[in-house]
Amino acid sequence: MKRSPALRQLSREHHTALSLALRIAKANDTVAREALLASVPRLFNDELEPHFQEEERSLLPQLATAGEMALVARTLAEHAQMRALAAAIAIGNASALAPFGELLQAHVRFEERELFAVAERRLFADAAAA
Repeated sequence: MKRSPALRQLSREHHTALSLALRIAKANDTVAREALLASVPRLFNDELEPHFQEEERSLLPQLATAGEMALVARTLAEHAQMRALAAAIAIGNASALAPFGELLQAHVRFEERELFAVAERRLFADAAAA
């Protein structure tokens, strides 16, 4: 799907998140899980957290102003859940890996299919048409 210029970078960043979620889903042995325990906190801090902050700083306030409070609330709640799971992973809690990966994948799908679709209609329709 062609995204409006305002959402293109955020949409591109979802590829990294989906790749991470897939790696977590495929981690079926101790060695793979240990590697993820080491790499997920760095990836979260370097890539996912800045992505969340950008959405929270720019996109979500615009959607809130447009009256899309349910979408904004869901996005913020999922960001908070992933932050908590990432913190658990950072202190070595391997049991947080699977829920983190599952939520990450579901969250990206939600943003691509619902949040960004509404944003394009409500906020960026003129830019997408141009």
